[in-house]
Amino acid sequence: MRNLLVVLLFTSFSCTNTTQGEVETKSEIVKVETRSKSSSKKAKNIILMIGDGMGTSQIFAGLVKNGGHLNLENFKHSGFIKTHASDNFITDSGAGATAFATGKKTYNGAISVDDDGYELKTILEIAKENGLATGMVATSSITHATPACFAAHDESRNNYEAIARDIYRCGVDVFFGGGLQFFEPQGLVDSLLTAGYEIVKNMEELIVAANNKIAGLLALDYMPSMTEGRGDFLPMASKKAIEILGKSEKGFFLMIEGSQIDWGGHANDTEYIATEMVDFDNAIGEVLKYALLDTNTLIIVTADHETGGFAVSGGSYEEKEIEGSFTSGGHTAVMVPIFAYGSGAEMFTGIFDNTEVFDKMMEAFGFD
Repeated sequence: MRNLLVVLLFTSFSCTNTTQGEVETKSEIVKVETRSKSSSKKAKNIILMIGDGMGTSQIFAGLVKNGGHLNLENFKHSGFIKTHASDNFITDSGAGATAFATGKKTYNGAISVDDDGYELKTILEIAKENGLATGMVATSSITHATPACFAAHDESRNNYEAIARDIYRCGVDVFFGGGLQFFEPQGLVDSLLTAGYEIVKNMEELIVAANNKIAGLLALDYMPSMTEGRGDFLPMASKKAIEILGKSEKGFFLMIEGSQIDWGGHANDTEYIATEMVDFDNAIGEVLKYALLDTNTLIIVTADHETGGFAVSGGSYEEKEIEGSFTSGGHTAVMVPIFAYGSGAEMFTGIFDNTEVFDKMMEAFGFD
């Protein structure tokens, strides 16, 4: 794909606490002007970004909160995906992420196993078998359902210590998130050190980390929300993961999850949703900067499901305010959007099943 690229960087990211627990957020917008032709060129790197619980209204809430623009506006290839599980019209994150990771439908609560409990090979494991570097970033525990589905196999998403053991055995090169309490009691931190990992437990250590293998466990369980002061963990962890994985001559696969968009939906909390969406978009901006420099990179941005039956019922661009309404405290069955940028992006248009995300990633990598 031949691209003429002009990159204009606008206001830098900031996150400052304001009164009554509100958070002033700003996503750095990477403006891209392109004239391009579709290309079947193989992708060397694939970065799959999952906004957990992110429907179109969640995206719009983030856009309004950010003053009317998001980095997602640079993604010219888009579509919608169907999200049902094998046993339920409404998926959970386990079944949804298993579909992305393996190309197979499964039951709600499963972690990359089929309906009979048999393990399903994941895109991350296949990438590793082909000599690529691999990574995961999440604002939840790294053992939570979505990241777990790429590096673990279990009949229940709630078996966090067993999932931690699987992540260790999988040998993911770089992972950042919470979940220290699921690794430390069973000696997995020591095992990771023995296996050559650099252990990162706070942002200061993350920023200076330079090892080719890094285990970032920055919270006992999940990371704080943006309204609780998480700051720029997600964009900085995404940037660091790319910095490390980008050293691989054969390329890399990286999964990044904005985990807590979903939690804002469960809580029916519009401010929670909007601030998490802006943070996720800021991470998208960091990833987009890399793809502008390395044109062999494919970025995919999507969601496992929508949460809350969320609708934006009012608001103001000038005040960056959103009024929301909800139909549920759980997930909904609606289709969710998918966006793509870079090598192979033209495959991600129209309406298709969530299992096809795996198939399209395999095709983009040139894997059989």
